[in-house]
This record gives sequence, C-alpha cells and structure tokens, in this order.
Amino acid sequence: MNRPTLFFVHGWGCDARIWQPLRERLADWPHSVAEAGYFGASSTPPPCGPVIAIGHSLGGMRLLADPPQQCLGLALINSFPRFSAAPGWEAGTPVRLIDRMLARLTRQPQAVLADFLARAGGPACPLLPDWNAAALDTQRLRTDLLRLRDDDQRPALQDWRRPLAALAAIDDAIVAPALTQAALPGATQWLPTGGHLLPWAAADACAAFLRGFLAQWDR
Repeated sequence: MNRPTLFFVHGWGCDARIWQPLRERLADWPHSVAEAGYFGASSTPPPCGPVIAIGHSLGGMRLLADPPQQCLGLALINSFPRFSAAPGWEAGTPVRLIDRMLARLTRQPQAVLADFLARAGGPACPLLPDWNAAALDTQRLRTDLLRLRDDDQRPALQDWRRPLAALAAIDDAIVAPALTQAALPGATQWLPTGGHLLPWAAADACAAFLRGFLAQWDR
C-alpha cells in the first residue's frame, strides 16, 4: 500500500523552513508543504491522493477549517481550535494582547515579528528570518493575525471523526498549557520543553510522535 502524503502547514510569523528538521526525519514518507508567504511568495500545493495533515499553531486551525479532500487524519503541533479568549473560553489569549500586536504591526512589523519569534523559540531562535523589509507582506501577516483573534474552529474539532493527535510543550509561551488542556484534553502528548516551535526545536520528539500516529497507515 502506498503511504499517504504528509501535508505540512506552518503557523503565523514563520515560514516553511520550520518543517525542515522534521521532514528530514520523515524522509521515507511523501511530503507536500504549504507556504503562507509572509516573507515572499505563497504556495499551497494541492496534495494528490490520501493525505495526513500536520498543522503547526495557526496551521492546525487552518486545517480544521479546510482539510484536504482526502484527509485521513490530522496531527496538531503547538496548535488549537481557537486562539483568543471569549466568553466561556477564558483559557485563550486575551484579545487586548492581539489588538496590541495589530496596532504595532502597522508601524513596526519587523519588531513585532522579532518579539514574537523570540518568545516562541527563545532569544537565539534560528528561525529569526534575514528578511528583506520590501519582501515582508505586512497585509498577509495582519490578515492572519486577525484570524488568530477572531476565528473559532471548536465546532469543526467537535465534529472531527477521523484520527487526531496533538503534541504540545509545557513551556510554550505562545499557547499556554491551559489552552491546550481546554481544547484537546484527551488527544495531547506533552513535552517538558521545546517552546512554541517544536517542529524545529524538538524535531526528534516530533518525529517519534508522528511515527506513532502514522503507524495506523503504515501497513
């Protein structure tokens, strides 16, 4: 039996490079990778045939909203169905913090990104891009930051009937453990460290997690 394609979708403020270490460890599976285009051209190649969708952060919410047509299963890493707080969803990130980022993004987009990535992966975050200010797509960043503030895929998660697994880190400074516990209480495996950029910072652990999930399609 042919293995399904692994379809990787990254989160806000990152690019497809975040998947590189993990993809190297899963090189025996076919891959397809989406690129949001925050730092250059966007690309979302439609996966052919059966797919296992793998979403990091906002990428997981995107996949819940619009899974590939032949999606067999979904793996969420540092992810969530709703990011912002709302009535009855106090574990989410306060909206005022996202609004503060939105206001500052217009004036200082590079500073907003640098601050976000430093919090996500620490001060030596290897994903801090050597961006060209002219290539930075501030509007795309703003659109997706609004999505983080306003989108709610909890109904889609509740209606999900295919295999699902989640991986999170206790020291994630972007997605608090309380948010993960509220959203994915029965599906989550926990790492003690790794922050918000687990596909890069904890690639070995992510690969082990995914191989365990993928075993059901590897016959």
